[in-house]
Amino acid sequence: MKLLFKIFVFLLISTALKSQDTIHSKNTDAVLYTPSKKIKGLVVGLGGAEGGNAWASGHWKSIRDQFLDKDYAFLALAYFGSKNSPKLLEKIEIQDVYKTISVAKHKLSTDKIAIVGGSRGADLALLLGSYYSDISCIIALSSSHVVFPGNTDHFSTSSWTFGGEELPFVPVNEAAVPFMMQHNIRKAFEAMLQDKNAESKSLIKVENSRAPILLMSGNQDEICPSAEMSDKIIQRLKDHHYQYHFEHIKWEGSHTEPYQHFDRIFNFLQKYF
Repeated sequence: MKLLFKIFVFLLISTALKSQDTIHSKNTDAVLYTPSKKIKGLVVGLGGAEGGNAWASGHWKSIRDQFLDKDYAFLALAYFGSKNSPKLLEKIEIQDVYKTISVAKHKLSTDKIAIVGGSRGADLALLLGSYYSDISCIIALSSSHVVFPGNTDHFSTSSWTFGGEELPFVPVNEAAVPFMMQHNIRKAFEAMLQDKNAESKSLIKVENSRAPILLMSGNQDEICPSAEMSDKIIQRLKDHHYQYHFEHIKWEGSHTEPYQHFDRIFNFLQKYF
């Protein structure tokens, strides 16, 4: 009887330490992981062009647990490629993503929101910060400085919308087509960015954010020129005399290299979030 009681108490404590809750909101799928201690803030994880809810997978469990161990609630959020979200990364409504974050925030006793996004999720993190003043911290891994087309077979629509209106994007031009046929994605992006007029119209207005910003990239990124694009974000923040802390860390490595350095992310959160 005593043994059964001890097992019951152990299971009760284990459940209380880390709980999870499914968030139901329009065009998204999300899971909220919550530690039992007083919450320091809500961290939102956004995946990239792979789609689905990568941050809710077993692959990222050890990193999720580190956030929880540091007393952050963690929201793993799918904005396309999951059961209840759009099938493709195309015309994703930023307001829908923010609403899901708001639902999670209201479940917690915190007003602090940090967004951690990778690749296209990094672009979304920067866009969320540019539209919503209650985003407290932005961490963008291998990000773009502009909006690109949605991942469709025609590439004629924007990746993102706001209020139902497509955000201006850098289109696929003739110079990019040969590289796309060769599956040389980085060269295709570089060719698209030769259209300086489209680039100017499609810039993510990071200067509108009210949060510290950490950018991390690999200087040998094979997918896109993320190091160069992150440098452009830094220059834009400087040009607008951005009043919050911002930095760009370049690593020796590929598109996924920033994911090997969560120690720097945790340090950034500790210092600026």
